[in-house]
Amino acid sequence: MTTSFDRQMMSRALELARRGVYSSRPNPTVGCLLVRAGKIVGEGFTRRCGGNHAEIEALINCRNPRGASAYVTLEPCSHHGRTGPCAEALIEAGISAVFIAMRDPNPLVSGSGVERLQGAGVKVVEGLLEQEAYQLNAGFFQRMQTGKPRIRLKLASSLDGRTAMASGESQWITGPAARADVQEWRARSDAIITGADTVIHDDPALTVRQPGLYIPRQALRVIVDSSLRTPPESRVLRQDGETLIAHARDVAQGPALQAAGAELLRLPGAEQRVDLAALVQLLAGRQCNDILVECGSRLAGAFVQSGLADEILLYQAAVLLGSEARPLVELPLQSMADKRQLRVMDSRRIGDDFRYILEILK
Repeated sequence: MTTSFDRQMMSRALELARRGVYSSRPNPTVGCLLVRAGKIVGEGFTRRCGGNHAEIEALINCRNPRGASAYVTLEPCSHHGRTGPCAEALIEAGISAVFIAMRDPNPLVSGSGVERLQGAGVKVVEGLLEQEAYQLNAGFFQRMQTGKPRIRLKLASSLDGRTAMASGESQWITGPAARADVQEWRARSDAIITGADTVIHDDPALTVRQPGLYIPRQALRVIVDSSLRTPPESRVLRQDGETLIAHARDVAQGPALQAAGAELLRLPGAEQRVDLAALVQLLAGRQCNDILVECGSRLAGAFVQSGLADEILLYQAAVLLGSEARPLVELPLQSMADKRQLRVMDSRRIGDDFRYILEILK
């Protein structure tokens, strides 16, 4: 049985967890609160992979944790990884009760942390603000439960649903506030995927360069380039971090791209195009939880048509680009019966533009 006070405390734990959303990957971001006699006596969050988990941070920041209750946004771990088991640390500290937003879907943890706490006589309450906790780490939970990362398509369009002029020119449809918001989505992503056409036309860096956003490392940059058309002098190859180019066939330019710092991976699919499903599977194996796809209408359509995309992050500007401009997503639909259903998860104004977060229903 939980109370409004318990919900308030878990809400605070979720606020703490959000502080690590840019730095904890590939681990989930977690918050922990220690409470005694209605007062917060310690709090912490998971800062970065390999560092202290939220529970350890909270215990360090608490002068006397014995007898306190812990509010944790994810089940405390019970196994030895880069750090020791948090469930054991809570028991040794004398914590009397642990309120958990949701169980950890990681097979190494799931349920064992709860069992260890209960076996030591600690009261455990589960399911407090579970939906909010899930959304905070949706990519991690999805990869653990299905083996597939959460894939988010980032698109920017005019009011008439166009993303670029017929020539391929697309900078800039939206304003500076929307572009700054994209930086935050990049910062919380493990990989950023784009297409060769975007690299050729826009020459993006695909890095996080927003002042004040701390990230331990840049996201893995991935270029889908079937025939290795990426210019070796592209900006994306001159940035800190790694760049992977997925291609379908070997061509003479391969060694030049490798010399420029790119990792080449041959993933041939149908019609001499990159096998996107194989690419996503490979990224899951590299512990990518959240993947941001910033691309043109053709690659966006391929992700939607293949069923790989989960969300659309759409920025819409109050401009018109006209009927000759390129569409938002290339999908060969012929009738209303073929339409793809979306669910609006969030909509808000960002500067002079609007941002929509849309779930792709399957």
